[in-house]
Amino acid sequence: MALITRLSRLFHADMNAVLDHIEEPELLLKQAIREMEETLSNNERQIKLFDFEQKKLSSKQDDIKQSLTDLDEQLEVCFESDKDDLARSLIKRKLETQQLLKSLNKQQITSQENSTQLKSQLSEHRSQLESMKQKAAIFKQTNTDDDASEPWSRHSFSVQQEDIEVAFIHEKQKWSQS
Repeated sequence: MALITRLSRLFHADMNAVLDHIEEPELLLKQAIREMEETLSNNERQIKLFDFEQKKLSSKQDDIKQSLTDLDEQLEVCFESDKDDLARSLIKRKLETQQLLKSLNKQQITSQENSTQLKSQLSEHRSQLESMKQKAAIFKQTNTDDDASEPWSRHSFSVQQEDIEVAFIHEKQKWSQS
């Protein structure tokens, strides 16, 4: 049983090594950078949507506040002219309008919180992207350095037999003198 487990581990290790060799780190790094940039653009779009939603909610709130002011004026007129039935219907509308205003306030607070949270994530993702781009530049530089050193390792130098004999005599003389 232990032999099978060991062979299984060896097989998995070899497969992982083959996959590591097949994968090109530079391409994986570029793909990761593209995915991070896409995430950033999605976050920026989402923030713009939150900002637009907040402006729309603010505009609705202003309209509702104006409606409340109008209702108060209408209520004053109703009370001055002793129209209690009409005043009751206006009070009902006023209460409904106040509830709507509270609901809009909650929506705006939620939208602001989401926007703030997304903005902090965006700044964090931007710093991660910059870090990733710096790593990519370093990786590209090291690959360029490796490519520059490869031509030396690709050449095979040939040494002739005469060179070997001359070097042998020279070394033999150095050893005999010491």
